[in-house]
Amino acid sequence: MTVRKSATNKVVVRRKKTSATTERAIAPSGYGKFLTSLKKHIRGAQLNAAATLHRELTQLYWRIGSEILLRQEKEGWGTKVVDRLAHDLEIAFPEMTGFSRSNLLYMRAFAEAYPDRKPIEQFVMQLPWAHNMVLLDKLKRPEERLWYAKATVQFGWSRSVLALQIKAKAHKKHGKAITNFKQTLAPEHSDLAHQTLKDPYTFDFLTIAADATERDLENGLVDHIQKFLLSLGVGFAFVGRQFHLEIDGDDYYIDLLFYHLRMRCYFVIDLKMREFKPEFVSKIGFYLSAVDDQFRYMDDKPTLGLLLCKGAKKLTVEYALRGTNQPIGVSEWNTKLVASLPKKFQKMLPSTAEIEQELVSKRRRRTKK
Repeated sequence: MTVRKSATNKVVVRRKKTSATTERAIAPSGYGKFLTSLKKHIRGAQLNAAATLHRELTQLYWRIGSEILLRQEKEGWGTKVVDRLAHDLEIAFPEMTGFSRSNLLYMRAFAEAYPDRKPIEQFVMQLPWAHNMVLLDKLKRPEERLWYAKATVQFGWSRSVLALQIKAKAHKKHGKAITNFKQTLAPEHSDLAHQTLKDPYTFDFLTIAADATERDLENGLVDHIQKFLLSLGVGFAFVGRQFHLEIDGDDYYIDLLFYHLRMRCYFVIDLKMREFKPEFVSKIGFYLSAVDDQFRYMDDKPTLGLLLCKGAKKLTVEYALRGTNQPIGVSEWNTKLVASLPKKFQKMLPSTAEIEQELVSKRRRRTKK
């Protein structure tokens, strides 16, 4: 602070500006942790507020739908009353956008699909309204709607991912892989890990020949990594292919390595172009040990392994997994298109070599011209 006299002999006091960096420098001890804690609480409150908003809005829509349904059943009101209601509600609440005729009809369908509110309190009511519209549009069976609602809350699916999972019939695949997770993981981790895996995995974006190698399959999956990640499910982050490990001076390579953001663990995938064999377990177990030892952080969960095989016999897999204390799952994979064509049609299709030969011949003919 400086004190000086002005031209009129008035005393002028000027206070030096304190920079933000100076203020941070003189922050009291423990301030950083205090600030971090407050930020955590604020973000948590924001998330809770958003979840509460979704819940309140969905409950309101269910109530409106129930009232419309009840009036139509008891009073014999027709669909024209919905038009009138939409008009009157939009005038009464101009700041709200959810009272269009089409949305009121969705509310009616929502209440009709779930006449009893108790079974849907835990999951359906937690979903954003747009997710519930997808469930109403694409699914008819109540138990399937509840399955996808629970999975959406559990895995954090967006509306587009939910639609893709329904299209892929995820309810028939999720949690179907043979694993030893219950024996090798903590209960709170094993359930989520088990539900994350599918059986089978259908890579319908691939076309591979019957004599393709494991590297061909790997190349195809990496070339279509975005679609592959969608087929795996939400939460998988791609770390690398042919991921290098050096152990005792020897080189080893993991086919595909991922990190699962929600489960907080590494995820090793070993690709097999043939039916499951018990010896596959020891190899992927070796990779899990190496990743746990060399890359896993203290707050990471144990690394998971998934063997993707062309086929798998249930009892053989169960016996093989029973002898290990490492968390491993086994699933089948398949492709559509060429792999699913009848044999007589498969023979009619040209092989990769024949296509390449034809291209070479065309180039030669052009050169001669």
